Amino acid sequence: MKVPFLGEKTQIISEDRKADATVRLNRIEGQITGIKKMVSQGRPCVEILTQLASTQEALRGLTKLMMRNYLEKCATEAIRSKAGDEIYDELMDVIFKFAR
Repeated sequence: MKVPFLGEKTQIISEDRKADATVRLNRIEGQITGIKKMVSQGRPCVEILTQLASTQEALRGLTKLMMRNYLEKCATEAIRSKAGDEIYDELMDVIFKFAR
């Protein structure tokens, strides 16, 4: 997703959130590696599907963390600085992208 206004100009994420995101990403990476191994071993489909569902949930959790950061930090700062209609267009794009 290309964020036309804030994404190119600023990056606001606390060290705590970076650490949390990194832990989550490492866990997701491990899950993906495990799924690849399960597929190569010919494990039962139901087991693979279960792991896929778990990985998708982990990705949703990371998305929620990053969305909260975006709304609390990036969008709020832009609105306070009177960034104009660009921020509202960006917010609508983000909301509709993740409302699917």
